[in-house]
Amino acid sequence: MRIAVLGAGKMGQGAGFDLVRSPQVEEVLLVDRERGRARGLADWLKSPKVKPVLADVQSSAGMVELLQGCDAALSCLPYRFNLTVAKCAIQARTNLCDLGGNIDVVKDELALTAEAKKAGVTIIPDCGLAPGMVSILVALGMKRLSDVSEVHIRVGGLPQNPRPPLNYMLSFSVSGLINEYTEPCLLLRDGKPAQIPPLTEVEEIDFPPPWGRLEAFQTSGGTSTLPFTYQGRVRELDYKTIRYPGHCQAIKPLLDLGLMGSEPVLVNGQEVIPRKLLETLLLSYLPTTGPDVVLLRVSLQGEGKKLTYEMVDLYDPQTGLSAMMRTTAFSASIVVQMLGSGRISQKGVLPQELSIPPEDFFQELEKRGIGVEERWDS
Repeated sequence: MRIAVLGAGKMGQGAGFDLVRSPQVEEVLLVDRERGRARGLADWLKSPKVKPVLADVQSSAGMVELLQGCDAALSCLPYRFNLTVAKCAIQARTNLCDLGGNIDVVKDELALTAEAKKAGVTIIPDCGLAPGMVSILVALGMKRLSDVSEVHIRVGGLPQNPRPPLNYMLSFSVSGLINEYTEPCLLLRDGKPAQIPPLTEVEEIDFPPPWGRLEAFQTSGGTSTLPFTYQGRVRELDYKTIRYPGHCQAIKPLLDLGLMGSEPVLVNGQEVIPRKLLETLLLSYLPTTGPDVVLLRVSLQGEGKKLTYEMVDLYDPQTGLSAMMRTTAFSASIVVQMLGSGRISQKGVLPQELSIPPEDFFQELEKRGIGVEERWDS
């Protein structure tokens, strides 16, 4: 297979690491608009399979030409680029998945399904951790448990050594983090899709030592297309982000005061975008490296039984890959390889819960040292 990875950031690094180790993959194109970043990642991977490519996704003609020679592509770009990339993939007749993160962009991608079918390609948005892996877990649970009435998804990436006052590290982009904290949260209430504000409905959640008691609260993006897929079948479905206790109380005033806003304000005669200022400050204060942990729990209730999936994944000191890179990028790498090999043959733009074979996916994940525990409670 010949696979293109668009974006040579942290998640592109994790995906590239996994792809070059796959015997099915013959060549990996590392595509970025910054030559130094693509070349730097290629040097880090140290594989003859890797070819760094300088390209800009906003140059559609060049992107189409680049994708035409690939069996599949993975977009690790910010979600605002994914609709353009999807259109280029259809023109190039190349299968595609992306890391997603915004339901409005995903809806626009889903609207391209007729064009994708006509071109004979498959496009699957939102294929990271959350959104991504959690949707495939829900699909697996829905197969194993009948008459599911409630689905609760809880996921968080945390530093193993937290530092006050936020007790957080930037394990992915600061822009993506603020999107999660500002955009409406899509869920199911009484069987119908609904939206509620982020940074609300704080609850306590416990994980085995050394993590102990934590908190979880509403953030956007994690449910992806699940509320539309399961409306009328499931009464309650929601997604909350896990953090150390007190994080939501510390961060929410920044939202309430407008510091996450995108509209410019005048400061001493100069226009300042509050969000850009906050992003700059968070980047300068919060750590971006160091040992982290990803905690996941997906619970399904039905038939008087409760089915729970739980995962704890840690930073890998041997490879230098963070837990967030492993769980997000390895998940996407599995999907893009399924697309490139033809394991997913259905055509069109498809939600992951309706297109990715869950048993195969989690077998592949376990091969990469990421285990998900299944637990039944009556």
